[in-house]
Amino acid sequence: MTTFDKREEAFEQQFAHDEELKFKATARRNKMLGLWAAEKLGLAGADADSYALAVVMSAFEDKAHDVARKIRQDFDAKGVNQSDHQIARTMTELMEKAIADIKAGR
Repeated sequence: MTTFDKREEAFEQQFAHDEELKFKATARRNKMLGLWAAEKLGLAGADADSYALAVVMSAFEDKAHDVARKIRQDFDAKGVNQSDHQIARTMTELMEKAIADIKAGR
């Protein structure tokens, strides 16, 4: 194996690792976001967990229907006063937390 081949293989492994981290962090962020939104919607316990799971699954079911849009629609339906900016800011904060948790092995 040449030096070029080794470098290419290392790059591919790093890319795969980064993509796996991104996937895990996004799923974790979506769950935390779902729990945050559930609290705003007045849900608790099993209902909050069920809602968080629905948020996570919405990212897999319909790529055009992202989690922010789902939460926006649910907030509008229940009269929850949160701006799109607040939702986006929370998503960013929770993504940072999800990445840190995964890197810390939590």
